[in-house]
Parts: sequence; C-alpha cells; structure tokens
Amino acid sequence: ITALIVYVDDMVVTGNDPEEKAALQKYLASEFEMKDLGAVKYFLGIEVARSQQGIFLSQRKYVLDLLAETGMLDCKPVDTPIEQNHRLGLFPDQVPTHKERYQRLVGRLIYLSHTRPDIAYAISVVSQFMHSPSEAHMDAVTRILRYLKMAPGRGLVFSKNGHLNVEGYTDADWAGSITDRRSTSGYFTFVGGNLVTWRSKKQKVVARSIAEAEFRGMSHGVCELLWLKKLLRDLGFNPKGAMKLHCDNKAAIEIAHNPVQHDRTKHVEIDRHFIKEKLDAGIINFCYNLFNNYGIAIIIFTVLSKFVLLPLSIMIQKESIKMVKMMPV
Repeated sequence: ITALIVYVDDMVVTGNDPEEKAALQKYLASEFEMKDLGAVKYFLGIEVARSQQGIFLSQRKYVLDLLAETGMLDCKPVDTPIEQNHRLGLFPDQVPTHKERYQRLVGRLIYLSHTRPDIAYAISVVSQFMHSPSEAHMDAVTRILRYLKMAPGRGLVFSKNGHLNVEGYTDADWAGSITDRRSTSGYFTFVGGNLVTWRSKKQKVVARSIAEAEFRGMSHGVCELLWLKKLLRDLGFNPKGAMKLHCDNKAAIEIAHNPVQHDRTKHVEIDRHFIKEKLDAGIINFCYNLFNNYGIAIIIFTVLSKFVLLPLSIMIQKESIKMVKMMPV
C-alpha cells in the first residue's frame, strides 16, 4: 500500500511497500520539480517524532506561535480549558467584542484540535457564537489559550499494540445549551488501541430525555465506526468480529436491542432502525461502560473539574515527554 498526501506544494509519500514508494517518487520527480526532504518531521504545522515505542504528533510550535501572536506567552496557565458548569449563551444585553478577531482565534483553535482532543469540547462551545460574540465568549477563548500555555507540547501517541480492533465511545449531556436547550453529544474511536477520530458537537434537535440524547449520539458513533471499517478495508485491513461501541446509558442500549417500537421512541425511529440493522448484522456490539479506564473520553465532550482533568492530562503529558526524549536529533 502506498499513499500520497498533497496540500498545495507540500506532499507526503507513505506506505508499507518500499519499492512502490520509490517508483512513485521517481515518477513524480520526472514530472515535477521537487525535493526529497527525507522522513517527515513537520507537515502543515504538525510535528512528528518517532521512537521504538511509536509515533508522536503534536503542534507545539503552532501553540507557541499562537500565544506569541496574542501576547499571552507570559500569561498565567489554568488547569481546565473551560469553566465547569459554564453559562455561555446568547443574551440580549451581552457586551459585543471584536468579531473578526474572535473568528480568527477560534479558527486557529479549530485547526489545533487536530492533535488536541482535550480541547474539543471547549472549541465546540466557543465556535457556536461566531456570528455574534460577546466579551464573555472572548474570555472563554482566552481561557483556552491559558490552558494551552500549561502544556503546549501535548499531543497524540500512536504505538503498536498487537491488534487492529476498532472500538468507539459515545456520550452526551442532556439539554446542556442554555440558549436552545439542545444536547451536546460526542464520540471517539480507537483503532489498534490508538485514538484516531473524535468529535464533540451540539445536536440538531432538542432531545426530550437523556436516553434520546444518548441514543442520537450512539447513531453518530455507529456511522463513524462504519466509515472506519470501510476505510480499513480499502487499505487492505479487514477488522475481525463486531466493533464495540461503548455507552454509559443503559436505557439507550436497551432501545437499540429492543425490536418492539414503543410510542415513546417513535421520534427516534430512523436512528433506531439504523442501529438495529447493524446490530443484527453483527457489525457492531454495544457495551455498557462508565469510562472508568478511559478518562480521555469524558474530556472530549464534557467539562471536568481540575481534580479529574489534571491527573488525566499529566498522564497524557508523561507519554508525550517520553516520546519527545526519544526523538532522534
């Protein structure tokens, strides 16, 4: 397998077939004027470090440049990216702020979330007010920057774990938005024990119960697992057995398994049939899980207190530091 990643005039050639990679590079060199820079170390703001333990991705330089541009290199860091039980919303008497600056900062932070799942929820919140930001919303963006100051080199570690199992985790908060009382749901997926995709987003409709909010989140998680399975198959890897999707709501799991359509679940009928179809086909398997051993799951789409988030962040940071120390000079 050989993959070619192209962005304007930058490209990456990767794969597991050295001969095919060499042939592709030779062909590209004959058609275009290009220069081989060797193993990738920096690509589109993402730094790559390698060791015997795996590959570490981070955006440390991107974070430091962002802090320098905003004059926050010397700011006081905070332990969490957003306040717990925040009351951010749209109000008639809110004090407006500089709209273009707000949009520019949030856009920079959205790109940063490619390697920082710990700020995914905070970014999903502040990005809801791009059309009418207030000073309170700008304070929330500033808090994210102060959080990044605490550990600018945090990132993702990809290592070999001896398997290619695909697993997903979903969660949702019910009626969390004080503006329209819509719920925020999220998912994240592992392939071979490595975190590969995640998302935190406000749902499009108002959920009338926590079970409905969780169930709609499960539907998005199933779609992501199906996409990953198709992608892996195209790459020549066919996952064996059913993919596990973990959820911490027993009512939502029971609705997924129950073939009887009740009056109280008609409003989620399409999602229910979609999920049940994949269950019957043996493609997915639901597991009840409170995320006791997967604290990063809650980071992605929940606001944690510093007593929970800080130990988890330190654990991730230790792995990052270990990889950086092993980075070849």
